[in-house]
This record gives sequence, structure tokens and C-alpha cells, in this order.
Amino acid sequence: MPKTFLLPAVLAFAAAHPLHAEVQATSDRGFVTRDEAVVDASPKEVWLALIAPARWWNSAHTWSGDSSNLSITPQAGGCFCERIPEDPDPTRITLEGSVEHMRVIQAYPERALRMVGGLGPLQSEPVTGVLTIAISEVDNGTRVVWEYAVGGEMRFEIPVISNAVDGVMTQQLTGLATLLGPVSGAGAAPPISEEEPEEEIPTIDLEDEGLDSDVAESSTEDETTGEEGTEESVGEEPGPSVDEAFEDLLDEDPPA
Repeated sequence: MPKTFLLPAVLAFAAAHPLHAEVQATSDRGFVTRDEAVVDASPKEVWLALIAPARWWNSAHTWSGDSSNLSITPQAGGCFCERIPEDPDPTRITLEGSVEHMRVIQAYPERALRMVGGLGPLQSEPVTGVLTIAISEVDNGTRVVWEYAVGGEMRFEIPVISNAVDGVMTQQLTGLATLLGPVSGAGAAPPISEEEPEEEIPTIDLEDEGLDSDVAESSTEDETTGEEGTEESVGEEPGPSVDEAFEDLLDEDPPA
């Protein structure tokens, strides 16, 4: 998979219109990432853009190196797929290929899209990844929330792969928000209220699933030290790049 650093335009957007992004939970069995943004578009406009990933997905995170080869069939059983074009080699006959990134298990127009699959290097691991993208109308636009829950055996260090995947998810949501137009000066939308069921986002029960409730880089209290953590927001001083993390994972032999 082609690798590149975050594009300057993406960084500029993130600095001016911060997204709310975090690794929400980790354990030795998996992790959950969550990203959200508010855009200046109607739920219908968001939905139509969402199901056309060729318009906003980062080409650096495709197998063909070109996001125009991506498509989503928005119906149960539909494919979030990528076409691998024929190799233009005049000396031999080549064939076209394809990749299934994820499979649609719920398509609720203007409300939610849920897909199952291991993205990027997770494709080679026996894990289950569930991506839920929820759309809800708010006072100043439309809120888009991404939650990616991954569980199962994997040969990568959870802290490394979870941060890398969350960075990639943030890139994709940034691309979608840039296409639609972010709400000026808007960062994360207010927390979803339990009194508004139409805006609730399906999440796994961390306690029932055996996942730790510790949140990476969040402002929760550390149970062992009792000290308050600090929250790291997109657009501030960045840590290791997403691509550096992926490069380490892909270039080195996974631990046994």
C-alpha cells in the first residue's frame, strides 16, 4: 500500500477546524477509535458524498494508489471495493484485479452506514473490524461520527496499531469534511445526549466485551495514579506520523 505523510492541505484544515479524534479504548483483545466533525451540509448531501469515496478518500491509503478506483454499494451485502487496473505493460497481457476493503451490513440513508472489514495492514490479521458512520442533524450543520471497533488476535502491538488506524480514520473524515465544507470555527460537536435517541451512536459495551475503559490521550483519571490525563487534539503538536507507524508495522516481521 502506498505510504505518504499527511498532506499540507489536510494539516491546514485540521488546524483551522479541529476534529475530535481519539483512541477511545484499548486492551490486549482490540481497540476502539472515534472521530467526529460538523460539516456545513444537509444529511442527504453528507450521505451522497459518503457513498462516493472516490471523491474524498486519501489515495495514499489505497492499493492502486488512486482513490478514483474506490466505490461503495450502499446496501446490505454491498462492497466497499477498489478496482486494481490492468498494468499498462505493452510486453505482456495483464488482468484487472480488485480488493474488498469492507462489506456493508447496514445502509440507512442519511442516518448511518455500517461496514465490516480489516482496513490496511489489519486485512492480513484474523480480526473483526466494525466501522459505524453515523449522521445526525445539529443546529449548525450535520455531525458525522466514525467509530471503528476492532477485536481479535493480531500480530501487532495494540498501542501502535490503534494510534496508526485512528490517524488514518481522521485523514478520511477530514477529506469528507473538506469536500462538504466544515462549519466555520467548529470543532467537535457536543457529546451525544442519551435523551436524543435519534442521535445515539451504536457502541460496544466495553465492560461486557472485556475491554479496558482506559482512554488513550483523553482527560480521564488514571485509576492507579489518580492523576488527571491530558487530551491531545488534532492540529496541535503532532506525535509520530501515521505513515511512520504503518511503515514500521509493514516493514518489520510481526511479533510471534
